[in-house]
Amino acid sequence: MNALYANGLRSIGLVLVLVLTACAPARQMPDRAMDAFPRETARETFAAGYASIVEKYIEPIAVGAVAFEGLRGLSAVDPALSVVRNETTVALLVADDEVARFAVPKDDDVKGWVSLTTEISLTGRTASPALKAAAVEKIYEAVFDGALSSLDVFSRYSGAEDAKRNRARRDGFGGIGIRFRAEEGTVRVTTVMKDTPAAKVGLQADDRITHIDGFPTKAMDKDEIVAKLRGLVKSRVVLTIRRADKALPLRFEVVRAHIVPDTVVARRKDGVLHLRVSGFNQNTARSAADTLRAERRRQGDPLRGAILDMRGNPGGLLKQAVRLVDLFLSEGLISSTRGRHPDSIHRYEAGGSDLSQGLPMVVLVDGKSASAAEIVAAALQDRGRAVVVGTTSYGKGTVQTVIRLPNEGELTLTWSRFIAPSGYAIHGLGVSPGICTSGAAGDGADELKSALSGRMGTVERHANWRSVGIYDEERRRDLRAVCPSQRRVGDTELTIARHLFDAMPLYSQALDMSSSTATASTEPASP
Repeated sequence: MNALYANGLRSIGLVLVLVLTACAPARQMPDRAMDAFPRETARETFAAGYASIVEKYIEPIAVGAVAFEGLRGLSAVDPALSVVRNETTVALLVADDEVARFAVPKDDDVKGWVSLTTEISLTGRTASPALKAAAVEKIYEAVFDGALSSLDVFSRYSGAEDAKRNRARRDGFGGIGIRFRAEEGTVRVTTVMKDTPAAKVGLQADDRITHIDGFPTKAMDKDEIVAKLRGLVKSRVVLTIRRADKALPLRFEVVRAHIVPDTVVARRKDGVLHLRVSGFNQNTARSAADTLRAERRRQGDPLRGAILDMRGNPGGLLKQAVRLVDLFLSEGLISSTRGRHPDSIHRYEAGGSDLSQGLPMVVLVDGKSASAAEIVAAALQDRGRAVVVGTTSYGKGTVQTVIRLPNEGELTLTWSRFIAPSGYAIHGLGVSPGICTSGAAGDGADELKSALSGRMGTVERHANWRSVGIYDEERRRDLRAVCPSQRRVGDTELTIARHLFDAMPLYSQALDMSSSTATASTEPASP
């Protein structure tokens, strides 16, 4: 997560021809079924999906293997339906009765497999009541879920509605800028985001929304509320509000704006800046930069350390992770990515000045820190810029590209691995903390003492971490087991960070342990 996003796929204008054998012709399709299933849109959607998988997936794969698994996926709609093949034909069966038989296209024939998928989907609707009754989106979902089932767990299909929500999380949406909780028939505003339409008209936390555009919210579920609050930028929505200190309801007319959810929350205490980064969307790096600049200008106690807290951060946009690292480095390698498609190969370098001016840093990670969060942690650790505290991270070191399909759904495909500056592939391994807190409680003093007193063991672990091969799964599991991956909440890691800032010689020792074995490289360790 999370992920490198493509700008979309060029429209594919393909004339697709299905070759039927004379073994068993397809049944004549009723006009209603034909009308209910948009043949040309289906062809275009399957064509865009199959072509993208073959072209962009990180490992080479034949369209025949992908498409046949997609056809088998139709059984998710009707378990009585099955598709079987031999060397020359593919048969469609319903309740073990053969409905039709088709010629098998060549394994590399994208047009042929697109045609076959379209015709089997149409033919199946004449013989399967469940398939005929299914919305076309259910058929797309079944086919693409099946097609992707043999790939990795991060490659997936999102239908039109889910894809719309995904795009909103990544790129923002037309909205008013609030978070709310819907419970027991009440819609309570929990947060009003700063500089948003809701803040400008005077909405407040703990306001109760009773009506949206005149419709009572009492019977609405969360999705209905979200759908009514969001809309086109510059459109208007009218809210009726109950406020605790007001006897009568309040009415607010709010003009929607482009909203990008906050992913950075900052607080400062005793000269230590705590940056909580919950994810990476298109505004994350800018928000962190604005915070750093504001804190640098702030009068009073000077900053003596910064904590970058990415515990529980599932990742997000790769380029935002790179830009976040760039705020703390003035030069050198941040990360590189390697895949099969030429566009998946990149080298990311720091290109500016260290906005934090060398401020001592501690990065917090845990077993749920993944993807873009791991890029940040690995880069700052390898470059000797920060001490990493926590547990072994998740180990999701692949980059996904997102292809928008003609039906407005999306394919998310794994297309590259990212490589830490010292040369190791993060996928399946994760980032190893310099100070491990697996199972820790309290102030973490024992964990800090153990890490510093066992310096040579920590240095050796990091050296092994950076040299293990991509495909050496057993050794990778053994390395991860030294500091087991766990979800961490609470103050233990924060307290350790403050201990390090209170005693800078300890900070320097901890920093040296992690960075002393790092070497600048862009090549992954050999298998």
